[in-house]
Amino acid sequence: MIQLSHIYKSFGDREVLKDINTVFENGRVNLIIGQSGSGKTVLMKNIVGLLTPTSGRIMYDDRDFVAMTKKEKIMLRREMGMIFQSAALFDSLSVLDNVMFPLDMFSDMSYEDRVRRAKLCLSRVNLQGAERKYPGEISGGMQKRVAIARAIVLQPKYLFCDEPNSGLDPKTSIVIDELISGITHEDNITTIVNTHDMNSVMGIGEHITFICEGRAEWTGSKDEIMDADNKKLNDFIFASDILRQAKQLHDQKRKG
Repeated sequence: MIQLSHIYKSFGDREVLKDINTVFENGRVNLIIGQSGSGKTVLMKNIVGLLTPTSGRIMYDDRDFVAMTKKEKIMLRREMGMIFQSAALFDSLSVLDNVMFPLDMFSDMSYEDRVRRAKLCLSRVNLQGAERKYPGEISGGMQKRVAIARAIVLQPKYLFCDEPNSGLDPKTSIVIDELISGITHEDNITTIVNTHDMNSVMGIGEHITFICEGRAEWTGSKDEIMDADNKKLNDFIFASDILRQAKQLHDQKRKG
């Protein structure tokens, strides 16, 4: 579990995060959603330590990340897995070597065990047989699956995903969502996904934090979002004609 208490973040005179209080639950897919410029990316960067809050506490279970020494933060980061928006694979390394990279850096496993672990992770994302290919030889969806395999190779307790479906078609996005959700539940990981993809929200959003103008305006699940009594959230969620029509049908069924 990751708990945020009274998180503020300012850049000079500009206050970007304003008293954020929320909990990201263990073994569930936690989403951070909001419009561009709402503060969700800045929030994610504070959670993983790329930025430091102006004030507030970030608790990893019973550990205060903000108060840690540099060495303690480095140790905690070994418990984190990251999936970046662009996949961020090394073009000069094979798929297998990309997945093995964290093991090469941070584990004392033998080479044979590192290969075995990397292949296991590739099999979990259905990429058996792609070990010797290079990132330039595979599709964007396959690259994201390699990034997922790399993110879980060190068996993290915490998994962070920054717009994991960016640039993917809807069908491939569903595959990525299902992989993230399945791994979260199977490995009992605290997963946080930064997204504006409404298909992800309605598909895997077990715990959702909606950020608007730097504040946590609403928290709830995908099952609660259709009935949320929050104008800012509704304006964001139902901005498209299709979702607005779905909302109207939902409301009609409730009344009927």
